[in-house]
Amino acid sequence: MRIIGISIAVAGLLASPLAAEPVAPGDVKYEDGVVMASLTGVAGDAANGRDVFKNRKQGNCLACHVNAEMPEESFHGEVGPEMTGVADRWSAQELRAIVANSKMVFEDTIMPAFYQDAGFERTLEKFEGKSILTAQQVEDVIAYLQTLKDE
Repeated sequence: MRIIGISIAVAGLLASPLAAEPVAPGDVKYEDGVVMASLTGVAGDAANGRDVFKNRKQGNCLACHVNAEMPEESFHGEVGPEMTGVADRWSAQELRAIVANSKMVFEDTIMPAFYQDAGFERTLEKFEGKSILTAQQVEDVIAYLQTLKDE
């Protein structure tokens, strides 16, 4: 009887979102400016998303966006929209599409596709077949952005 209980528990773990494979960059479904489904099946971590947002070697979002929630960080850009209140302007599904590949939402944007691994021009060999962020990092950034509401 105990073996059956353990087997059922193990089967439940294998079927959980934690064991799910992330959606591959080429398989992301963009529908009318949104990506409805999580790329990982796992909730994003807002604290990690904040770190990715400000990291100059990952998201580097501050290069283009002012984020009043990060006054301790220097060199906020002014090319993209300000992040204050972003969660009031966009749903998580809309933000997922924008972060994953903003060109699927705004055709003429200069924002890079953070979750795309092909179709670039003049890609350095060491970056071929790689996305800027992982699927989980995208979900983490979305979780962080959802904390930025007008006050």
